[in-house]
Amino acid sequence: MSESNVSFAEIGAAIAAAQKILVISHLRPDGDALGSTLACALWLRQIGKRVTAWNEDGVLEKFRYLPEWPLVTPPEGEPQEFDAVIMLDTSVKNRAGTCLEHIAKAGVWINLDHHISNGRFGDLNYIDPSAPATGEILHQFLKSQNAVITPEIAANLFAAISTDTGSFQYAGTSPRTFRIAAELVEAGVEVSKLSQRMYDSQPRRRLDLLRHALNSAEFLCDDQAVSFTLTTADTERLGVIPEDNEGIIDHLRAVDTVVVAVFFEELPDGKVRVSSRSKDPRVDVCRICGLFGGGGHPLASGARMKGPIAEAREKFMEAVCNEIRNRH
Repeated sequence: MSESNVSFAEIGAAIAAAQKILVISHLRPDGDALGSTLACALWLRQIGKRVTAWNEDGVLEKFRYLPEWPLVTPPEGEPQEFDAVIMLDTSVKNRAGTCLEHIAKAGVWINLDHHISNGRFGDLNYIDPSAPATGEILHQFLKSQNAVITPEIAANLFAAISTDTGSFQYAGTSPRTFRIAAELVEAGVEVSKLSQRMYDSQPRRRLDLLRHALNSAEFLCDDQAVSFTLTTADTERLGVIPEDNEGIIDHLRAVDTVVVAVFFEELPDGKVRVSSRSKDPRVDVCRICGLFGGGGHPLASGARMKGPIAEAREKFMEAVCNEIRNRH
């Protein structure tokens, strides 16, 4: 396990030497995880590799606008041997979930990610926390390999980058990000059509969830911190599914006085999923989540805590308020 990044040339050589390759990403995948997985799988297929693409949750309904999305499936059957496993957008190995149970042997583990908390668990690691999305790193790698960026690969990379940058709004979005986006448009991305599918095609139940979030929001620390909860009873009453939660927190973070917004979701096993967002680099939610066994980015991180949910909320928000008060 290397403590520094290998070169793209080394990763390319390892892929060239492999025939049977698995591409995986983290459970409860977002657009970056799925878009990167699909783009990578499509390129590997293009260069003649035997490709398998897994995600514990498959492709969520809301991401089925991604070109060639049926390529990504949940793992099933007997464990398999692979010459190489490429893990994308996954900071901790076990976040790949049940995918790991279906890998009997991996010749080489390749770890491409942009999370600062990445544990560098691969044989070959390339971690760039300055990149706002794993899709951006993957694009750079593909270019280094002289890959043919087809319209399908381009659309998946564009979706990966757009969704993880909040449509090119979040910190980390750089001139390089916009240059890559321009190259992807030149490669065939239909921006208006793709953006409509990404941002303007929401099920009615998400509106019901947003209404619940706004009505149950609790402000602390002179309105600098806000949180809301979703209990299993709320989930059942609203009829929402896990993928509906993504992006709801951004509506609370948008309040002008708010520095940190946090979402607490009660899971069926009694644990609590925590999702946190910060607008101030001096308030590092990755550090806060680290206190509870989680991680991610300084401005966007998560954790899983023991229930009950009210207790988890109290402990976490106390840490948030301490961080806000002590910022310098």
